[in-house]
Parts: sequence; structure tokens; C-alpha cells
Amino acid sequence: MKLKFLLKNRRGAERSEGRMMRGKSEGAIERFSLQAVSCLIARQPSSLSFSLRTLRLGGVILLLLTLNIAAQTTPTEKPDAAIDLTSNEGATLVKGQWRYHDTKIITTDFNAPGADKQPTGAQIKTYDYEPKAGISNFDDSQWETIAPNSLSDRRATGRFCFNWYRINITIPKRVGDFETKGSTVVFQTALDDYAEVWVNGELPRYLGQMGGSVISGWNAPNRLVIGRDVQPGQQIQLAVFGINGPISNPPTNFIWVREAKLEFYRDAIKGPYTLIPSEVNVQILKGDTAGIEKIVGTNPKVFKLAEGFKFTEGPIWIPNAKHLLFSDPNSNTIYQFIPNGNEIGKLEIFRTPSGYSGADIADYGQPGSNGLTLDPQGRLTINQHGNCRVIRLEHDGSETVLADIYEGKHLNSPNDLVYRSDGILFFTDPPFGLPKFFDDPRKELKFSGIYSLYKNKLQLLSTDFTGPNGIAFSPNEEYVYVGNWDEKKKIVNRYEVNADGTLKNGTLFFDMTSAKGEGAIDGIKVDQAGNVFVSGPGGLWVISPAGKHLGTIVAPQHIHNMAWGDEDGKTLYLCARNGLYKMRMNIAGTGLPKNTVSLKSN
Repeated sequence: MKLKFLLKNRRGAERSEGRMMRGKSEGAIERFSLQAVSCLIARQPSSLSFSLRTLRLGGVILLLLTLNIAAQTTPTEKPDAAIDLTSNEGATLVKGQWRYHDTKIITTDFNAPGADKQPTGAQIKTYDYEPKAGISNFDDSQWETIAPNSLSDRRATGRFCFNWYRINITIPKRVGDFETKGSTVVFQTALDDYAEVWVNGELPRYLGQMGGSVISGWNAPNRLVIGRDVQPGQQIQLAVFGINGPISNPPTNFIWVREAKLEFYRDAIKGPYTLIPSEVNVQILKGDTAGIEKIVGTNPKVFKLAEGFKFTEGPIWIPNAKHLLFSDPNSNTIYQFIPNGNEIGKLEIFRTPSGYSGADIADYGQPGSNGLTLDPQGRLTINQHGNCRVIRLEHDGSETVLADIYEGKHLNSPNDLVYRSDGILFFTDPPFGLPKFFDDPRKELKFSGIYSLYKNKLQLLSTDFTGPNGIAFSPNEEYVYVGNWDEKKKIVNRYEVNADGTLKNGTLFFDMTSAKGEGAIDGIKVDQAGNVFVSGPGGLWVISPAGKHLGTIVAPQHIHNMAWGDEDGKTLYLCARNGLYKMRMNIAGTGLPKNTVSLKSN
């Protein structure tokens, strides 16, 4: 079992003059120092192997270093700096406040094992606990605050008992003389007697894992990486679940913290990396229990595949190559992820820059590509934020600009897109890729539009929304669904689609404006039964074709976009903030390309 890290040299790209560069990428070769490699080998001498190769992207040469490190390896040597979180000085340095709460064992309803070996049998009673305080948005403001130097005090009720310790830390600029920028941070704690550790609302685990986020042994320390390539001011949430043990022989003592510390390591590992597919916590908020369980099953699972991105978006499955492409608009990059069953997958750069190379690129938060899709001929089509256009990659690797100007004015920043089976392209065009959004001086259109490209003619279909975003067809392509990213109007409309790619009879499909939770309306996908999956406030909403809310999938990180994939089309790949995840469904998705050819990167 191995973990792969992808490193690339920092490109010294030559910037074009003017508003944007619409030709091939131009760049300069920058030397890549192997000192970082030597340093990393020295840190992991027994578990490291690597391969080195170059990849030419237009006029830019990238040096790709693939590292194979024992899965989820955590540094064990002497750190470059450390912070004792059981001291007042240490907690103050990270602006942290420890909070504490006991847990309570409760009785709850459940189901016995059915013939499918899942909880589908007769109703039974079982046990659970409260509060479920590992999740990131848990409100602990009313909890007891405790001094760092009191963590060793005996707490909980003794015998068979559990408890929570929570703290939010902020990465300081320095720890002594050590500058933290770009370093790896390890959290180590040891509780009497066991502990589980949640980081930023997530408890990842994989088959055979010992320690890290899960129990490592009786009174043994939990030690895990909680951040790589960290930046000063970055916030990390820690929630430690304490367990009195042995559980089968409850002791006559209590729970207490033996140690809690942060360790910092200078690190050559930059950028995203893949993981052994690791199960993470998922919650299904059920509006219609029977309806949602037909889709996600009675024992749904979400697995984390990769992390360390700036922001993941716009995924598309490539059937013939059996891999996923997705955007990181903040990094101006399209990545390629090749799954490998229960083993670690492969992550590579497919295209960079993916959306912009203008002289003012530093002004942009999301200059890169967003939505990706394939046309009926298997050609990759890309929405480019910074370039304010939609392009298609031809089979020979060349680019064709499909849409960039409407009535003499540049588009805003094309966001999401979808092809009808006859080849008509539909896309949304809010200004979210521009540095100042609606107030950006580069914005030339006075509206946000929904468009189609019919017989090479760009058609404005609707200006109903201020922030048109996700877009997807119903299974028979009679309707198209479009979502609105607007905090004051979080709605999804459904339109009838004419033969010429125009729309009619737009009606409100679902209104989430009053719903609590992060986000407005982002990505939309549809399964073959017509159920509509919508990235909405608080999670991924599943809505029946009749407009009934069946349930909401709540993952550790907010899901912004998704794509159906794998051979049977039943895997939903999830782009969630800085991570890539997957979830199996009982019903296959729509819109998977049937015939594709090999795609060429730039």
C-alpha cells in the first residue's frame, strides 16, 4: 500500500500583454532543485521510492516527481519545531481554546441484518451516544472551557465512559525561529486509555489502519498529519474522542490527556496527493426514508481518494481511459485521477494553465478552468474562467474556441456545461471567475446568462438568474435543470428544451432559499431514474423528478460538484473543497459518454 505525491516545479511563465492571452501557453524553463528530493529521502529512508520524468506543456516544461511512500506515512524523526498544547503558552500561540464535554449513551432505533447482510431486517433497538461532536460545523460554544494545563485532570464518569476534547488552532507565522509556511504539521496525543482524532470534521480510515485517526493501542499515542504545505493563519479544527478502557473490562478510573502537541517539519511535498481509498464519515438527512434508501442504500459509504488541492470542481469521467478529469480553478490546473480499486490511485497534471495566462493573473482567485465535459465525439470541452470562454480540445491536441463573445462583448466566466446527445452545447455564465465578481471592471456584459451553441451560433437562452451555475438534463432530455448561486434566491429551475436548443416554460423546480447550511446552488447531476442531485446549502440534496426532497448527503467537506463514473456508471465522484471523494449509488447516472478516444494534454 503506497501513497503518491505529485510535485512540479514552480513555472516562471512569461505573461502576455493585454486583457488575456488566447493562444498557446508560453513559459520559461525553471530549474528544479533535487535538494528537496534528497531531504525527503533522508526523512523516509525505509519506505520511499520515486520516479522522475519531465512533461512538456506547450512552451512549459514541468518536472514531475512521483513518490511512493508507505500509506499515510507520518514523520517520526525529530521535528524542526513543536508546540505543547497542554501549556498555556502553546495554546496561546495557536490562538486555541480547549473545550470539553462528556458523552451520554442513548437508546435508538435500528434494523437487524437482512438477507443482504445490511441493516434491512426487522426493527430493533440499539445504542448510540451523544453528542456527535466530530463534525466541522458542530457548535461547542456552550461547552465548558478548560485550561490547557488541566488536560491531565481526570474527567468523564469512570468505568464505561467516553468524552470529547475540541480545539481550533491557527497556524502561527513562526514557532521560535522556525517559519511555518510550507511545512507539514503533525498532531500527537495520548489519552488514558484510547482516542480517535477528527481533523476538520473528518475521520478517515482504511482497512488495516492502526493509529493515526483511529485507536492505536492501549494508552498508545495517536499521531497523524493534520496539514501539509500549511500557511500562516490557516485554521485547523481538532476533535479528540476519549475512551475509557479496556472496554470489555471497564476500569475503575477516568479519562485524561497524557499529551497533546503539534510538530512542524520542513517539507518538500507540495501540492495534492492521492490516498489509499479511506472511508470517511457521512450523514444522510432523510426527508423520505424509503425514497433515499433506494438510491444510497441502507449503509452508504463515502471514500476519500485525494487531498491537498486548493479547490476541486467540474469533474468528468472518461470511459475508454477509465479515469476522471477535474479542475482546480484556483490552481489553474486540470488533474487526471486514475482509480485503482481499493489501492491507491494515480494523480497527474493533465493541463496547466487550464483557464488563463494573462499578465494580471495574480488578481484572480479562480483563473483556471471550471466545468469539463465531453461532446458526442469524445472531445473535451472546457469552461475557462480567466479567458472568459469555452474551448474544445481536438483529437490532435489543438484548441477550438466555441464561445467567447456575445454581441461584441466578452462572456463573464463560463461555469458549468452539458451537451445534449445531438451535440448542442448548453452552458452557464456567471461572473464568479472574475476577481471582483459582479463589480469587476473586466465584466463587459450587464447580465449573467444561460446559453446554447446551435449550428455554431451562440444563443442567449435566459437571464433569469444572477448566478446561473449547475446545469444538467433529465434522462430523456426533455428538460434541463439550472441552479442559481445567489444567497438570496437559492433555487433550481426546470426548462423545456426545444429542438433548436432554445428554452421555454421555465418553472421553479425547487427552492432552498430558507435552508440552513453552507453554500447556494452549485453542481447538478441526474440519475437514470430522474432523481436530481444538487449541491445546495449544507450538502448534496437528492430531489425526485416530482420535486420532492428525498434526502441530503452530508460529507465531511461541502460537495460542490460531481460526476458519474466507473464502468457501470453508479459511482458518483465528488469534488468537495480541497478533496476528491467517491460514493456508490444503487442507480446509474445519466450523461456518461458512450464513445471516446484518447485525450491529449497540452
